[in-house]
Amino acid sequence: MSKTKFLILFVVFIVPRMIVCGQSNRPAAYGPVPSANQLRWQQMEYYAFIHFSVNTYTDISWGFGNEDPEIFNPAELDCMQWARICKEAGMKGVILTAKHHSGFCLWPSAYTDYSVKNCPWKNGKGDIVRDMSEACKVYGLKFGIYLSPWDRNSADYGKPEYITYFRNQLRELLTNYGDIFEIWFDGANGGSGYYGGVNETRKIDAKTYYDWPNTYKLVRELQPNIVIWNDGGDRADLRWVGTESGYVGETNWSFLNKTGDVPENMLRYGVENGDTWVPGEVNTSIRPEWFYHPKEDGKVKTLPGLMNIYYNSVGRNATLLLNFPVMPNGLINEKDERAALDFAKARKEAFAVDLAKNATATASNVRGNSASYNPEKVLDPNNESYWATDDTVKSASLTIDFGRPVSFNRFLVQEYITLGQRVQSFTIEAMANGEWKTIDKQTTIGYKRILRFATVRSNKLRFTVTAAKACPLISNIEVFNAPQILTAPVITRKQSGDVVITPADPESVIFYTLDGSTPTTQSKKYEAPVETGDGKITINAIAWDAVTKKSSSVTSEKFDIAKKEWRILGLEDSTASRILDGQASTQWYQKDNATMPVDLVIDLGKTEKLNGFRYLPDQNWWAGGIITNYAFYVSNDNVQWQLVDSGEFSNIKNNPLWQTITFMAVSARFIKLRALNNTQNNNAVGYAEVEVLTE
Repeated sequence: MSKTKFLILFVVFIVPRMIVCGQSNRPAAYGPVPSANQLRWQQMEYYAFIHFSVNTYTDISWGFGNEDPEIFNPAELDCMQWARICKEAGMKGVILTAKHHSGFCLWPSAYTDYSVKNCPWKNGKGDIVRDMSEACKVYGLKFGIYLSPWDRNSADYGKPEYITYFRNQLRELLTNYGDIFEIWFDGANGGSGYYGGVNETRKIDAKTYYDWPNTYKLVRELQPNIVIWNDGGDRADLRWVGTESGYVGETNWSFLNKTGDVPENMLRYGVENGDTWVPGEVNTSIRPEWFYHPKEDGKVKTLPGLMNIYYNSVGRNATLLLNFPVMPNGLINEKDERAALDFAKARKEAFAVDLAKNATATASNVRGNSASYNPEKVLDPNNESYWATDDTVKSASLTIDFGRPVSFNRFLVQEYITLGQRVQSFTIEAMANGEWKTIDKQTTIGYKRILRFATVRSNKLRFTVTAAKACPLISNIEVFNAPQILTAPVITRKQSGDVVITPADPESVIFYTLDGSTPTTQSKKYEAPVETGDGKITINAIAWDAVTKKSSSVTSEKFDIAKKEWRILGLEDSTASRILDGQASTQWYQKDNATMPVDLVIDLGKTEKLNGFRYLPDQNWWAGGIITNYAFYVSNDNVQWQLVDSGEFSNIKNNPLWQTITFMAVSARFIKLRALNNTQNNNAVGYAEVEVLTE
C-alpha cells in the first residue's frame, strides 16, 4: 500500500474512531471557571499570615499612626524562624503585613519617613520585606504582601494625592521582592487617625476613592501570576467570607456577581448563579487577635479548634490563611509554634491512609460509556482525570467497594473545577445488613469537600449527586478513619462566683486544678459547679477518655472578682441581668428608643481598685449594636463621675471578641460604660458580658 493511500485511510477511518473513543466528547465548561492564577492559588490550600508593626510594642489592636518609630527594635528578629515554622506546619506560602493601618512600613520606602529606615533596628538599614522574601525562597514557600489601603499616618489620606502615594508603594513592593503570589488589600477604610498631626476622622468612599480598576491593572502588569484579595471596591480575584472566626458556610459557591453590592451573609455562601469566579479565603489568627498581646499567651487556639477550622475552611471549598502574631523581640512565640506543629501532625495522622486507594468503583452512568470518564478516575492519583456523566444526566451515583469491611469517619471529594463548579447537592451512604444507610447529606463540593461523621464500618460506600447545574465531574474521592481528638472543656463563671466546666463530649471525665498547675487524672474530678468565692481565680481543666486513655489539651481561664453583688442601675428590664451572667451565649439590648450616647451603669456593691474593664458584644452572627467607640467612667457615689479612658474597639466588627482595656488604677464603686458609636452607625447597643479588672 502506498503512503498516500495509507494516510487517506488513516484520516477517513482511523482518526474519527480515535476521536469517538477518546476525548472528543469532553464536557464543555459550565458557568464561571477559575483563571490559571486562581487555580494555582486554590491548590495551595493553606498558608500563613504574619502580623508585626509598631503597635506590637504598644499592645493595641490597630496603630493610630502616631507611634514613634523609635519603639520598633526587634533585637532577635529572624525571618528564617518564621519561614521554618510555616514550612514545618505544612503551609505553602506566607503573606507579610508590609504596612498595616498605622502606615508604618516594614521596608525602607522611598515615599515616607515612617518606616524601618527611621527605627533603631539595624540602625535603620533593615528591610523585613526583603528578609521575608529571601527566607521564603530558602524554604520553598510562596511570598505574598499585605498593604493596607488605609493609612492613619499619611497627611494626604483622603485626598487624591494619596492614591499616587499608595500606588508608588505598590510598585516598590511588587517590583523589588521577586514573585508575589497574592496581594492583600484590607477592607478597613477611613476613620480616626493621626494624619500627619491633625488628629481627625476622615471618611472616604471605598468604592471609588482608590480607583480599583486602575490599581488592579497596575498590580497585574507588575505581577502577571498574582491573585488579588480585596474586601470592597471592584470585584477582586478572591473574597472575604464575612468573618474572621475561621470558617465559611457549609454551602459555598465560588461565584459572585461582577458588579453590585454583596450582602455580608452572601460572602459566607457565595452566589449560586453568580457570573464571576471569586472563591473564598478564610483568614483567622492562631490567637484571638492579629497582633501579639502577652495577655493572649494562654489563648492560643487548641488542636481541636484548629482542626475544626481546617474542616470548615479547606474542607468547605476555601483556603485557610492562618496568622502568626510576631512578638516584640521579632520571633514567633513557642506556644504558637507548638500549636501549628501539633496541627500539622494531626492532619497528617487523619489523612495518612486512604482506604479507597485499593478499592474498586462502579457508576450508574459513564459519559459515552468511555473509559476516559469511568468511575475509576476518582481513585487514581491524576488530578486531571475525572468521572463524568452524559450531558443529560445530572443525578448519578458512584459505588466504592472496599473488598472487605473497613471503619471510616472521613469522606473527601473534589470536583474538576477547571470546567466549573456544578454539584448542588449530594449524599453518602454505607451498606449495612444488605441495605444502604445514609451517612450524610450536603450541598456544594467545589475544589474540595471533607465530611466528618461518627465511625462507620462497611464494605461499600455510595456517593450520589442528587442535583447538579450540569453533568457532574468528580476528580477525586478519598476515605479515611481519623483518630479521635478530645476537645478541651469550656469553663465559665456564673454571677454567683461558682465555676461551671462543660465537656464537649458528655461521656468524658473532667479533671481540674485551682492552683495554676496542669491537671492530670490525679487532680480533682469535676462533678458539680465549683464554689470559688468572690475573688480572683485561675482554673485549668482537661477532658479524659477512660476507653482510649487519652486526654484533651488544657483549658485555662483566669477570672477577676465575681459579680455576685453587682447591680445594673436605672433599668427596669430584668433581662438586663444577662450582661452579668457569665454566659457569652446570652445578650441584652437597650430599648429601641435610646439614642447615642448610651450609658450602662453598674454598682459593684463595694469599692474596688480598678485598672481596666472588658466588653464582649453579642456573639450571634451578623449581630447589631456592637460598640466601636466608648468612654469609661468611675464614681464612688453615682453622682460625681471621672473619665478614666476613651477610645475605639479596633476591628471589633470583623472579630467580635473580648475587648480588654487597661488604665491607671483608681478606686471606685460605680462604673459607667458609655457607647458613643456602633458598627452600623445607628442607636442600637448590645452586650453579652461586661467585666472589670482589679489590681
